[in-house]
Amino acid sequence: MIFDRTCRYAIAALGFALLVWAPVQARAETLADALRSAYLNSGLLDQNRALLRSADEDVAQAVASLRPIIDWTADISRDISRSNTLGRTRKSGATTGNLGITGSLLLYDFGRSEFLTEAAKETVLATRQTLISIEQLVLLTGVQAYMNVIRNQEFVALRQNNLRLLQQELRAAQDRFEVGEVTRTDVAQAEAAVALAQSGLAVAQGDLTRAIEEFREAIGRDPGVLETPGDIPGLSGDVAAAKAVAVRRHPDILEAQRNVSAAELNIRAADAAMRPSLNLTARVGTSDDLAESDNSRAGSVGIELRGPIYQGGRLSSAKRQAMAQRDAQLAQLHLAGLQVKQDVGNAYANLQAARAARDANREAVRAATVAFEGVREEAQLGARTTLDVLDAEQDLLDAQANLISANADVVIAAYSVLAAMGELTVRDLNLGIQTYDPAAYYDLVKTAPVESSAQGRKLDRVLRALGKN
Repeated sequence: MIFDRTCRYAIAALGFALLVWAPVQARAETLADALRSAYLNSGLLDQNRALLRSADEDVAQAVASLRPIIDWTADISRDISRSNTLGRTRKSGATTGNLGITGSLLLYDFGRSEFLTEAAKETVLATRQTLISIEQLVLLTGVQAYMNVIRNQEFVALRQNNLRLLQQELRAAQDRFEVGEVTRTDVAQAEAAVALAQSGLAVAQGDLTRAIEEFREAIGRDPGVLETPGDIPGLSGDVAAAKAVAVRRHPDILEAQRNVSAAELNIRAADAAMRPSLNLTARVGTSDDLAESDNSRAGSVGIELRGPIYQGGRLSSAKRQAMAQRDAQLAQLHLAGLQVKQDVGNAYANLQAARAARDANREAVRAATVAFEGVREEAQLGARTTLDVLDAEQDLLDAQANLISANADVVIAAYSVLAAMGELTVRDLNLGIQTYDPAAYYDLVKTAPVESSAQGRKLDRVLRALGKN
């Protein structure tokens, strides 16, 4: 009966422990969780989304230049006159009020407005690629912050365990000194090792605090219980193929290509600016003498052909400037291609080095563990000194610390390869969250809606949702 009761108590205790342990495990945070939070909480992404919306408005303004332009005018003027006739001076004056509406519509300008509109669209597409680059930066920073917290947490745990072992060694040395097996020197060496371990633990705790601050900035909140990533991104190891992928889809290259297209269109717009433009003009107005009841109304409509004759060389300079900017963008495209290829090569080299370091440190930990256990047993038999034990333990500590760093470096290096290839995005990582749609705002403003239109009212609701109104 007592045995059965004991078993029941044990089973109940085990069940309670599982209930307590299960929620703790459920709260463990994965790298994917951290990256989702990094994407959703990034102020840097918010900033660049606003810059993209600003670029969208450039398209709206370019489109608006092709529509009628209607202005109103109002003025009041006082005419004063003074005359002298046969020695008599006469003064007179009249106050006149004018109110009018003027309108103009561009009919033809050799495509200049269309070129500027298309250039603005290319700039929007380039800015979208900039946003993808920022997204990659945010996610890679999140990976680094996540792994650095794990790295430093393991360092702290390692240092704490090392301190406990050294304190045990110190107590053993003191006991052996009491019975005359070791000298005061052995005790002093153990005391020095404990003091150094305490210093190392303090440094590790400080590094962990800094890592947590970096995590808070990158992810947007404090770290919970972090789960060490098991699987790293599957990479083929074919560097040449990875470079080919990067050249096709890396956002920096795609951005540079769009900037070249925009620069080409700006050259054509600058050339068209040297040619005449044809406009439809209209005016209607009324003029009233405020002192009397006289008033008049007038209106006009016409076609105006206007072209430059001489502007001090400004138009020629603008065209040369556009050509120079095109050349600069072509050079930037070339440099972006070289940089992306170099980044892919460097990222793969770092990954291979990190993997090799991890394998080597695993072997170092195994060997150092065997050596430490052997030295400690030999010291108990009097064949080794306390200093030998402390040196062996320090070697083991260094090997374990190097392995911890190597494990973190492998994960960071693997995600760095994805970033170098242009594949470190929420969509590529399949993080399962709703991403920002860069076309949504553009579709609302690309037709340059006015506030009173249905499209304009919808745009107002979007702006209020963004917290910009």
